Amino acid sequence: FSDVLALPIFKQEDSSLPQENETKHPPFQYVMCAATSPAVKLYDETLTYLNQGQSYEIRMLDNRKAGDIPEINGKLVKSIIRVVFHDRRLQYTEHQQLEGWKWNRPGDRLLDLDIPMSVGVIDIKTNPSQLNAVEFLWDPTKCTSAFIQVHCISTEFTPRKHGGEKGVPFRIQVDTFKQTENGEYTDHLHSASCQIKVFKPKGADRKQKTDREKMEKRTAHEKEKYQPSYDTTVLTEMRLEPIIEDAVEHEQKKSSKRTLPADYGDSLAKRGSCSPWPDTPTTFVNNSPTPAPTFTSAQHNTYSVPDSNSSSPNHQGDGTSQGSGDQLHPSATIQETQQWLLKNRFSTYTRLFSNFSGADLLKLTREDLVQICGPADGIRLYNALKSRSVRPRLTIYVCQEPLRSIQLERQDAGNGESSNGAIYVYHAIYLEEMAASEVTRKLALAFNIPLHQINQVYRQGPTGIHILVSDQMVQNFQDESCFLFTTIKAENGEGFHIILK
Repeated sequence: FSDVLALPIFKQEDSSLPQENETKHPPFQYVMCAATSPAVKLYDETLTYLNQGQSYEIRMLDNRKAGDIPEINGKLVKSIIRVVFHDRRLQYTEHQQLEGWKWNRPGDRLLDLDIPMSVGVIDIKTNPSQLNAVEFLWDPTKCTSAFIQVHCISTEFTPRKHGGEKGVPFRIQVDTFKQTENGEYTDHLHSASCQIKVFKPKGADRKQKTDREKMEKRTAHEKEKYQPSYDTTVLTEMRLEPIIEDAVEHEQKKSSKRTLPADYGDSLAKRGSCSPWPDTPTTFVNNSPTPAPTFTSAQHNTYSVPDSNSSSPNHQGDGTSQGSGDQLHPSATIQETQQWLLKNRFSTYTRLFSNFSGADLLKLTREDLVQICGPADGIRLYNALKSRSVRPRLTIYVCQEPLRSIQLERQDAGNGESSNGAIYVYHAIYLEEMAASEVTRKLALAFNIPLHQINQVYRQGPTGIHILVSDQMVQNFQDESCFLFTTIKAENGEGFHIILK
């Protein structure tokens, strides 16, 4: 049998096969300057802990051998860095998960590039619809470092139960493209990624310390089952053969009545180990020239809003009727709705509701607004939309002593003759502040009395004495007390006093 294998035909066929050390030689290598966890099994993928908002360096290295990909010599390449989900369960609903995060954190991004610290990156761009990605150009022959900041933490995508929930892992993924003949960077060259978990500031350091202490307590035999902690994290090439059968079975369990497309397995095979672009029909496939998503400059805005700190009347719009009202009406246009949001101190959400009319905004429930704007601003916006007034701290009923202008003659039901009795008409006075000045102001408002003409407010006491109404007296009023009041001329003849009886 060995003699048969030695025949020239078999030698030639064997020599035509690629050697093992030549089959997988990535053209680029990406190294993140963050230590890996020591509590990872020997043959498992590395896990790296990051702090929320902290800048971490990713070194972009040219790993080509002589003669590899000569068409990019002296030219730039484009790389797109993304933070995506590691768990396949969350990859299925990535778009919904990211949309939910955007509603809860309006104006924030999942991933940012620390431009001042980065080296060798050119033409940095972001897409407002892709909050988890940044793109840039770089020269493989020069030293290039991209400093990234991850703003989403792992527990934000964990169902809230009783606290202490285990956070979900993410992946940092880098996709690199070369320029095509038409000048677009859509020809895919290489993709690599690594597994991470993101903690609140300094949480990653505490977790790394905890893992290290746990490993120190293990026996030497147990330590052999775990890989050591490395000072840096090397992004490995994307695994392009996922377990498609499990994915198909998962979808079939979700809906036994729904028939999956015949090419569903093929479409999953194109995903690799990382999730696809949420809004893009095509995904990155290793060695597959699929088009990359189009990015726009980070400075590009589709809608301009005034400065939230501005109080100038010029920033309130053109003086349309809706802008001057306190209540938002269903007939309000998009522009009028924007003016209403600005006037009621919701300028943070003008861009979020840039396409909402008055009717659209009023259709949102309290739960919707809490989910979109968070608990504090969501409840405040709901109350403003429903024009819910502040519950008064004290209610009193006041009637001016009968005068001809406010007396109403009552008809005697028995004989139909006019009676000399009069109906006392009371006004409800709602006090938000338990102060004498608030009583004076509300009386002037209710009875159309010029406020500057009221000198003092007294309460008639025993034997007809006049007691000055003070803040302490108002605080001791019983809720829903009834008063009659009269007015008397002031001693100096300027203005008058009010006497509560």
